[in-house]
Amino acid sequence: MSKSLPWVEPHEKLPDPSSALDEPDGLVAAGLDLSTTRLEEAYSNGLFPWFSERQPVLWWSPDPRMVLYTDELHLSHSLRKRLRQIEKHSADDTTRHWTITTDLAFDAVMQGCAQRGTDQVQDTWINPAMCEVYRHWHAQGVAHSIEVWASGALIGGLYGVALGRVFFGESMFTRATDASKVALVYLIRYLQQQSVPLIDCQMQTEHLGRLGGRPIPREKFLAHVRVATQQAPLNWPTGQLHFDGTVTPATF
Repeated sequence: MSKSLPWVEPHEKLPDPSSALDEPDGLVAAGLDLSTTRLEEAYSNGLFPWFSERQPVLWWSPDPRMVLYTDELHLSHSLRKRLRQIEKHSADDTTRHWTITTDLAFDAVMQGCAQRGTDQVQDTWINPAMCEVYRHWHAQGVAHSIEVWASGALIGGLYGVALGRVFFGESMFTRATDASKVALVYLIRYLQQQSVPLIDCQMQTEHLGRLGGRPIPREKFLAHVRVATQQAPLNWPTGQLHFDGTVTPATF
């Protein structure tokens, strides 16, 4: 670890993300504090934690920042077809259709994301410490999940953080073709109804790029986040999420 990397004690504030080390990923600081209070401070200032189990907590603010504007989602032909099938089946098929819900299985979604590509949770950045603190944040109504079900089995989903009028995407997983993409589409439809213009995707990936994500300068991202996170929080109900962005009590 570089000697110039700031070490943040629990009583100290995180550094300004603009002071990130001169490297593409934007490593800003390290410390040992991973509380929900620290997370709220970090996210409100454009930082997020990303570290392995035996590391200190590392705080990042990449430049550029990958985002997905909710009016720029790109739907492939095959994904559009899948969405039409879901809508059709929801009306006339009670055994084979997919059901999309929100906040009904937060822990299971986190575990699905943690186990993506590995059989051991501790081999991923979604380590036990991360699971615990985001579970607490979910209980406080800040962290949320989107679930995709088929015949009662969880086949995909995503989770993230809603502060003010920003959604910070954390991770997604799939056990069936297009399941995580469907979760993202339904999330975006909900966010559009709530006048949320932007999802933070953190790191640049080809997968997100194909869905419409694009990098923007860190300073532009920080300017947006510092204003939008101070706005009124979303009213985030629990239940079945529909394609029009509404949520009703789950019926399965």
